[in-house]
Amino acid sequence: MENLGVLLTYPNAYFEQVLEKRVKLFRLWQSPPSNRIEFLKKNSESIRAIISNAHVGADANTIDALPNLEIISSHSVGLDKIDLAKCRERGIRVTYTPDVLTDEVADTAVGLILATLRKICASDRYVRERKWTEKGNFALTTKYRSLWYSAIYSANVALL
Repeated sequence: MENLGVLLTYPNAYFEQVLEKRVKLFRLWQSPPSNRIEFLKKNSESIRAIISNAHVGADANTIDALPNLEIISSHSVGLDKIDLAKCRERGIRVTYTPDVLTDEVADTAVGLILATLRKICASDRYVRERKWTEKGNFALTTKYRSLWYSAIYSANVALL
């Protein structure tokens, strides 16, 4: 296994600790951006896998610089930073973590809708700034049932 080279594109203490024991690990961020292609070409014979994320993927230049590349694994949901056409052309496998955040995004959307409709942030500021002493009670908010039901329906459709 020591001949297997893995290019880690971003700092991740856990991955570094685990991978260092099993493969020859290359850390892309340690190479200055102006020298990245040279760095890749210098180590191209060893690198057979890339571990990336939504911020640093694998563009066509990176893929072209690695003739022995077999797989790119993105430790995130999105694939926008990976040149999928180039991977298809070269027969490089691509993996990622779809639907990992779907429930959390829906929960956050519902929370933001409630916070907006009930003016939670504005009322919080009102209380913290002790404005009730000058201006009286914070104005009551109104329920927008049609908007609420529409939001719930949209969140449920997004989950399907």
